[in-house]
Amino acid sequence: MKAVIETGGKQYYVSEGAILYVEKLDNAQGDKVTFDKVLMIDGKNGNPYVKGAIVEGKVIKHGKTKKITVFKFRAKKKYRRTQGHRQPYTKVEITKVSGK
Repeated sequence: MKAVIETGGKQYYVSEGAILYVEKLDNAQGDKVTFDKVLMIDGKNGNPYVKGAIVEGKVIKHGKTKKITVFKFRAKKKYRRTQGHRQPYTKVEITKVSGK
């Protein structure tokens, strides 16, 4: 089964066995996580969510992405700021997709 889930303000097209990198979740490594905001399951759309549909997964690990450089600049004002940022993520493996 295939589904579209929403987590962290983003939508993901998933199926059983898929591995996702989502916004950081509070679950510990090895815990089960349940996504109940299912927008579509096997072509059946919800309004806005499909009732009774659940996507389950397992947290594989937590981490941070590669560093990006944020540079702010104002012309002719002697204003320059450099800042780095590493976005935290959670790696999740989808184990079960079920719905009505």
